[in-house]
Amino acid sequence: MEQEPSVLDYVKAILTPWRGARPEIPPLDVTESFSKDLQFDLFSQEKEEKLHSQAEQLLDIGKKDLLDGLKSIRWQWLLALLFALLAQSFLEPPEPKLLQGLIFYGIAAIFCFWAFLYEDSERSSLSFIEHQTGITENEVSYPEPFLRHPNYAAIGAILCVVSFLTFGGNLFNLFNFSTWIIGTVFIISAFWQPSKQSVSFWHRLSNYFNLHQWNISISRWTFLFLLVFIVAAFFRFYKLNDIPPEMISDHAEKLLDIHDVLNGQPHIFFPRNTGREAFQMYLTAAIILVFNTGFSFISLKIGTVLAGLFTLPYIYLIGKEFANRRVGLFAMLFAGIAYWHNVISRVALRFSLYPLFFAPTLYYLIRGLRYRKLNDFILSGIFLGIGLHGYSTMRIVPFIIVLLIGVFLCHKPSKGWRKTAMVGLLLLSVISLIVFIPLLRYSIENPDMVSYRAISRLSTTERTLPGSPVNIFFDNLGKASVMFFWDNGEIWPHSVPHRPALDIVSASLLFLGVVFLLLRYIRQRDWLDISMILSIPLLMLPSILSLAFPAENPSLNRTGGAIIPVFVIVGFALDRIYSALAVNGNLINKINIKDPEEITYQKKFPILASFVLLILISWSMLQNYDLVFKQYYELYRQSSWNTSEMGQVINGFAKSIGNENQAWVVGYPYWVDTRLVGINAGFPTHDYAIWPDQIDITLNIPGEKLFLIKPEDSKGLEALQRVYPQGVLQSYKSKVETKDFLMYLVPGR
Repeated sequence: MEQEPSVLDYVKAILTPWRGARPEIPPLDVTESFSKDLQFDLFSQEKEEKLHSQAEQLLDIGKKDLLDGLKSIRWQWLLALLFALLAQSFLEPPEPKLLQGLIFYGIAAIFCFWAFLYEDSERSSLSFIEHQTGITENEVSYPEPFLRHPNYAAIGAILCVVSFLTFGGNLFNLFNFSTWIIGTVFIISAFWQPSKQSVSFWHRLSNYFNLHQWNISISRWTFLFLLVFIVAAFFRFYKLNDIPPEMISDHAEKLLDIHDVLNGQPHIFFPRNTGREAFQMYLTAAIILVFNTGFSFISLKIGTVLAGLFTLPYIYLIGKEFANRRVGLFAMLFAGIAYWHNVISRVALRFSLYPLFFAPTLYYLIRGLRYRKLNDFILSGIFLGIGLHGYSTMRIVPFIIVLLIGVFLCHKPSKGWRKTAMVGLLLLSVISLIVFIPLLRYSIENPDMVSYRAISRLSTTERTLPGSPVNIFFDNLGKASVMFFWDNGEIWPHSVPHRPALDIVSASLLFLGVVFLLLRYIRQRDWLDISMILSIPLLMLPSILSLAFPAENPSLNRTGGAIIPVFVIVGFALDRIYSALAVNGNLINKINIKDPEEITYQKKFPILASFVLLILISWSMLQNYDLVFKQYYELYRQSSWNTSEMGQVINGFAKSIGNENQAWVVGYPYWVDTRLVGINAGFPTHDYAIWPDQIDITLNIPGEKLFLIKPEDSKGLEALQRVYPQGVLQSYKSKVETKDFLMYLVPGR
């Protein structure tokens, strides 16, 4: 057998050619394994080439979809937004330019109209119920029998009559309060419609708590909702103890009323200082008992800030009912960071109670008219009745409810059930009247006291009208209508005077939203569109009707209920812009290398919309932060008197060389409220006022004495030096310039 030459033989033949011819190299014998490897490599290469080819085709499709998506963007909305922002920027202080603002707002309105022409008629082909719920009117559950339990109604009526008769004397007691609450529960139970679910809520709740293992999951949307709520809570509670820094006279009235409650005088209506409804007094009393915060500014603040914070979920729900949940979230966010809602909550008066109770009243009214369920009318009546115990501006809401139901009855969705809607209105009225019973009894006995504050602004009770009432009314209406864009009034305790009530972004969105809703109403005649717009001036009527004191209009406190529709419209406009700028298309999101057929698409690619949204939210947050925590704080600090520092001085004196009865504040016109000095010193019922001609009476009081004097009060200082020539005069340097005061210390005998 011939031996096959080796590699060494081949090398030797090359190096020694004289030995003979070189051996031939046999053809390469490809082994089976090598062949398989080669085939695999060739297959992989083919697969890779196929993958790249398909990917290129898909990316080409994606680019085309992207271009198509860019073409689908409604650039008119973006231009309308830019011109509106520019217009509002011209209206910002300190040097607002009205003409430029009007011109650019006019251009923004033109682009908004242009964008509207491209909008789909979302509700034109469907009834209101079909659009919102996806079911036909034939499928809507009509109310059950109006009165389900006549016996409950009879018992409740008897108890409510008894409570009404025993509410005389302007005091709650165990008997009249119990009969009122129990009677109200019986009447509500008599009309309450049972749930159609086979398992009751309480049974499902009991089953949930009986589970051995709880599985709690949070959706992306729930996370966003909680994030927005946390942001709003930050704006509400950040530096709450410092902003606003000082109390004013109205706070003294409130704390003295609360002191009455906690010392055995549970009034229904508090007549001090022209009268106040009771809700804030009992809310703050509960906070003092629970948190042990005492008769202090922070006790008042906690209650009103919580009222403002818990208004926000209902703003979300109204926005969701009005359009969709994204509108609700946007409305909740912008209301949560708004300077307007923040300052009327922080100032610790009753102002935040107006939007707090109007929001659920409106929400359940809308649901009652939409879903034709009497339970929603009952809930609306409950919140209306409670709200009437909160802030006097809430008294305008019953008229607004009647008007809104009237608007509803004039439109197509009410066809076929107008009678039932009237039944719902009647039920709402009855329930709210029952909840209002304690104050109703007091109002009958003391009509002048309950109506005095409103009548004094509307009539000549305190002063003659400064002109024709018709002219004043329309002038007030005009000023209130533009306060969001121009001037929110001159009342410094709850505003930054003479600036717009809204930030630049919110005002711009409100303008675009109102324009769009008016255009849509002309096309589709949707009663809720026009109702949302009409409710704004109606809710501002407590301010507009200040005919005797037109300088008090507009004011952020008496217009507070308008916060609800204003920010719902803001959220609606932002949602329209976001939707218009979002690029639609089948864009490539992911390709599976192992399987070229497995491709996922991103249906929406809202880079531009998200970028614009981020810019708008950031801009609004920064401006509102500056308005509340810098401008409002500094203005309030300079405008209010430093009664807290005076209280600290007297408290230190009482704990060291004297006591609380050996200190006084010498009275001077338009200086400090001496009751606040006592409250800040820790003696809430002690009024430290003494006038220069009364100083002699302190001679009979033994021990050291302390007198606080305004530096400009030369008459008071002369009287002190005459009566107590041995006294020592010192100056107290305040943290606020121009707020220094003098301390005159008299040694003991």
